[in-house]
Amino acid sequence: MDLFDLIGPVMIGPSSSHTAGAARIGLTARRLMGEELIRADIGLHGSFAKTYRGHGTDRALVGGLMGMDVDDERLRDSLNIAREAGMVIHFQHMNIRGAHPNTVRLTVTGVSGRVLEVEAASVGGGNIEVHKIDGLSVNFTGKENTIIIRHMDTPGAIAAVTGILASKSVNIANVQGYRRQQGGDAMIVMELDGVPQQEVLDAINALPGVQGSTFLARRSDL
Repeated sequence: MDLFDLIGPVMIGPSSSHTAGAARIGLTARRLMGEELIRADIGLHGSFAKTYRGHGTDRALVGGLMGMDVDDERLRDSLNIAREAGMVIHFQHMNIRGAHPNTVRLTVTGVSGRVLEVEAASVGGGNIEVHKIDGLSVNFTGKENTIIIRHMDTPGAIAAVTGILASKSVNIANVQGYRRQQGGDAMIVMELDGVPQQEVLDAINALPGVQGSTFLARRSDL
């Protein structure tokens, strides 16, 4: 743990866990969706559910979903901004067994009609952990350059992706594979030392069995 993990980021207050972390969760979900949102169903667990209005968690989450970062002055008015843009927002309390106290489950709908579910926790100092995407268990923080690849579980899938990255001199710091079942829906989560060019992402997306990918750039405050 470093100093920034302890004191938290430059942010719109009042709390790094309930505001900055919440905004990052919303922003991560927005980037994973890759398009503007028309609806957000927000399930709040634990202390998030108890204090979300008083600590501004509701505004932070919605601001992130609108594309606002933790230091964006518009976070304070994000609920009004979202509603004026036509986004339908619904909050509910939720009990998620075994989850971190600051956990939220976001079910968001994009303008294309696509629905995405993201479960994540704010773990202190503005840091987050993403635990599920569309019900599939994953584990990443977004602190490093990260690429998330959705694919069908087939032999050689990870090797094909690593081969493309190696051919373009993109070094892999960490790689994890997740799947529902053998031969079913799967995800590859890779943390990278550098930022891949668009041609690299296009080549990955063109691989057989790949359903799509999202690149999340390393946090700027680190």
